Formats: sequence, structure tokens, C-alpha cells
Amino acid sequence: MNLDWSSFLTWHNIVSLLDILVVWFVFYELIMLLRGTKAVQLLRGIIMIVLIKIVSVYAGLVTVSWLMDQVINWGVIAMIIIFQPEIRRGLEHLGRGSVFVRNRQVNEAETKMIQALDKAIQYMSKRRIGALMTIQMDTGLEDYIETGIELNAHITGELLINIFIPNTPLHDGAVIIRDNQVAVAAAYLPLSESNLIPKELGTRHRAAVGISEVTDALTIVISEETGEVSITKNNELLRNMDQNDYLKFLQNELIKDQEPERHNLFNRVLDYVDQHFRGGTRQ
Repeated sequence: MNLDWSSFLTWHNIVSLLDILVVWFVFYELIMLLRGTKAVQLLRGIIMIVLIKIVSVYAGLVTVSWLMDQVINWGVIAMIIIFQPEIRRGLEHLGRGSVFVRNRQVNEAETKMIQALDKAIQYMSKRRIGALMTIQMDTGLEDYIETGIELNAHITGELLINIFIPNTPLHDGAVIIRDNQVAVAAAYLPLSESNLIPKELGTRHRAAVGISEVTDALTIVISEETGEVSITKNNELLRNMDQNDYLKFLQNELIKDQEPERHNLFNRVLDYVDQHFRGGTRQ
């Protein structure tokens, strides 16, 4: 049985499909922006309000329904105020073209970041300088970035070393690295309550495990007592790593495939449609 694609590929159907894809893409990007932030909890509250409104309509609760209408009507202005950091971050992404344009220099930037981390780790490990460095992956770390001192500085080994020199203002707390830059220093991370963490490990290691329990962040810890290098990710603590071990781990986690590829969902969808549509017309 041969399908008549000409009857399906009408202008109305194409526009409808495009409409669905755009809405889907907007919701996808919104979820990715809110992921790992306080806004997730607020979004759940909004969903609860909508559900209460639906139930009140079907149950005939006139007063409750009217109250929910007022909340929803004023909710647009409230959302702009509440989600202001996320909206600003989304507009910054659009301004940089990171949503629609592939990043051709990601691997180069991340390679330089690994080199800077290696230089700092080697220096601090040999001198037993305690350090805690968290690298944001897919899950946002906005809640923890807000607790630190803003730097937004280009990452270098010298900068990381200077931050963790004992008895300096930024020594305590964690450095959080986002988009290959030092976003903040002296940030507070959640401490793990796990009983599986060895007793000899201190607060830095508990903070490293704690952030790995609630996000997919990669965290590097240098022990102040022994100089031991550890890494946590996905609730796993990897201890006593030598230079070859942690470099291999960082490269596997941070370096993307060398073959250029689209780095966002929208471009992948466009590539898929383009390839299949052209293939269909050639046949």
C-alpha cells in the first residue's frame, strides 16, 4: 500500500506541525532554564493553582474559582518578577546565539579549562592547600551561585591557586565554574548526611558529595591534610586520584566528540527534517 504524501504535505499541515514544534521547543528550553533553580518549586506551585482552578470549576466552587481567576490574571506580572533571573539568563543565551547556533569552540575552551584545573591541582596538592571546585554540567547551580562572591572571570590556574591560598577572603567555600568561567568563589554547597563517607574526611568532602547527590555537577576536592585529590559526580566519590586518573576522568566528562554536531534540540530537529525531506524528494 503506497501512501500519498502529497495529500499529507499540505500547507495547513506543515504550518500546524511547525506550530507544535515551536511550542514544544519553547517548553523544552524553559524547562532547561529552570532546571536546578528555585523556580522549579515555584513552577510546581503554579501547576497546583491551575489544578485547583480546574477542580473548582467542575465541583461548582464559585468562590474558589473566582479567587483562582484573580491569581491567574495577576500571575503573568508576578511570574515576570519571580522568574526575572531565569528570563534574563534566557535572553542572554539568545543574545549570544547559543540557542540557535552551534558552538564551534566548545572543545577548545574546555581543553583550556582542564589545563588550568590541572595546573592548580598540581600546585595545591603538592603544598596541601585545601580546595573545592564545582563544575556545572546540565543541572543549573543558580541556588548555590547566589551564595558566593561573584567573579565571572576567565579561568586560569593562577586564579584558582590565589583563591584557595589560606587566610584569604575567598579561601573558604567552593569555586563554581559555569560555561568555562569562574562564576563565583566562597559559595556554600549542601553537606551530605551519608554515613558511607569515611570519618577521616572533612567538610569539603561532605560538601562535594552533597552537591553530587542533588545535581549532576562534577566537583574536585583537594585535602588540606594529605593533599589527596578526589572527584565526586552522581553521588560517587572517587578518592586518591593521581594526575593521569583525574585528567582522563575530566576529559571523558567534559570533552565532547570531536566531530562537529548540533548542540541543541532545535537544530537537531531542523537537520532531521531537512535530511528526510530532501531524501524523499530525490526518490
